[in-house]
Amino acid sequence: MSSAEVDLLPPPQSALHPAGPAADSAWEVMLVLFGGGTVLLAGVMLLLALSLRRARPVRARWWLWGGGLALPVGVLAALFVYGERHRPAWRPVPPPDALVVAVTGHMWWWDVRYEDRRAGLHFRTANELRLPAGRPVYLALASADVIHSFWVPALAGKMDMVPGRLQHLQVQADAPGRWRGQCAEFCGIQHARMALDVVALAPADFEDWARRQERAAEPAPVDVRRAAGRDAFLRHRCDACHAVRGVTQAGADGGRGPDLTHAGSRLSLGAATLPNSAGALRDWVAHTQALKPGAQMPSGQARLPPQAIDDIAAWLAGLQ
Repeated sequence: MSSAEVDLLPPPQSALHPAGPAADSAWEVMLVLFGGGTVLLAGVMLLLALSLRRARPVRARWWLWGGGLALPVGVLAALFVYGERHRPAWRPVPPPDALVVAVTGHMWWWDVRYEDRRAGLHFRTANELRLPAGRPVYLALASADVIHSFWVPALAGKMDMVPGRLQHLQVQADAPGRWRGQCAEFCGIQHARMALDVVALAPADFEDWARRQERAAEPAPVDVRRAAGRDAFLRHRCDACHAVRGVTQAGADGGRGPDLTHAGSRLSLGAATLPNSAGALRDWVAHTQALKPGAQMPSGQARLPPQAIDDIAAWLAGLQ
């Protein structure tokens, strides 16, 4: 699946369309619970109808022991055994062939770091998670501020991200596709706009993408417009929060904001607030607080010349 094909697909956010082993298991449990609840409701309604038709004495002891003790104990015991069979096999260490990805939740964006020992890859991106289809992915989940919750319904259940603790979640996509992930724990004013795009690629396509992501941005763009954008980015201290490998100072983490090394190649902006395009990039730089009130990034319109905004947006769009 190429990037162009990914762009054409809508990103469903639904546990009703499982796309991996963990989500398949959750879907089966959901069907069993729904079916069992339907049977119990039908039984209660049947008893209610019979009670209205026949005026018979109630055997209180029989109903107390049968309906109040034996039935719930039996049902709950059966559900416990069934649930244990479908409980995820949490592992303290990732499987040998797994891709390790560290995801850290911030107010209100996602920091994503890849560690692929098999391919010798190590790089950082933001607000987008790309996976190799058919391969287990071991997610190390953490929070930098408040409690967040990582949830991609089509791939797995949700997992809370608690400050000071490292959680983990293993996911796997059966085939290439695109889905939407979401923070599932209220974390402030922009909680609803803390989402991310999750894309599964064919293994060869993922390797090509990862190799491109590992490379630094072009250090010296020959295009005059791009050079002006890079210079404006540095002159106005955007690098105080954002890192661009090969452009910002060596070793600078820029951890207060997303890594922008390949920002132009991402599907969306502002944690899935806007689809990524040159025009949307300019709007985001100029009107951040109007588009996402409360975000830590100030609106460029209040402090940058219009030409600098245009140049920075054009340069970021070219960071592929």
